[in-house]
Amino acid sequence: MKRQSKRYRQARERAGGPGVRPLGEAIALLQELPPARFDETVEMVFFLGIDPKQTDQLVRGTVALPHGTGKKVRIAVFARGSGADEARAAGAEIVGHEDLIKKVSEGWTDFDTAVTTPDLMKEVGRLGKILGPRGLMPSPKTGTVTREIGKTVRELMAGRIEFRTDKGANVHVPIGKRSFAARALAENAEAIIEALLKAKPAGVKGSFVRKCVVSTTMGPGVGVDLRQYVTP
Repeated sequence: MKRQSKRYRQARERAGGPGVRPLGEAIALLQELPPARFDETVEMVFFLGIDPKQTDQLVRGTVALPHGTGKKVRIAVFARGSGADEARAAGAEIVGHEDLIKKVSEGWTDFDTAVTTPDLMKEVGRLGKILGPRGLMPSPKTGTVTREIGKTVRELMAGRIEFRTDKGANVHVPIGKRSFAARALAENAEAIIEALLKAKPAGVKGSFVRKCVVSTTMGPGVGVDLRQYVTP
């Protein structure tokens, strides 16, 4: 069993027990805990009451964070001609067609998200075995298969992120950096909560979000009370 650091043990003691707090209080507490030696990412984890084996209960969507994530996003754009020019003009650094497809087919995935124009989706679709398991496969549902390449690239660079359930029926989403103002983190979190609740599958019975926790990269989780956001 890996031994926990003194800093982590101190943070866990200050975080308290398994109870929940209003979002603002939970974030304020995180920022009071002993820090790591780098600017940690703050993440929200939602434990959902869905059956991940049922395809009609999987949750997936996108949300524009009003304050971004604090991370430079590396976007791979599969496009050619005017679409490629538009992507570069919008700030994308990884843009290509046959050359990029070949590079990815050989296992290269050093980017955070991928976008493609609809006309290339058949070719990009062949990369599913590589991109799919890494959550990088472009999809119309998340707006990453689009004719509006420039607009999409700008939105992604400004803070639009994708969320999806994992095999354990959980959703992990970054809401910013520990150095962000508490209000900025809270507003990012509220945008995610709203988007997630709207993405609730129709087939889900009972409680949709069973538990929500916020934490920093190297810190313990703090439970968040979501009752004010859930319509009875």
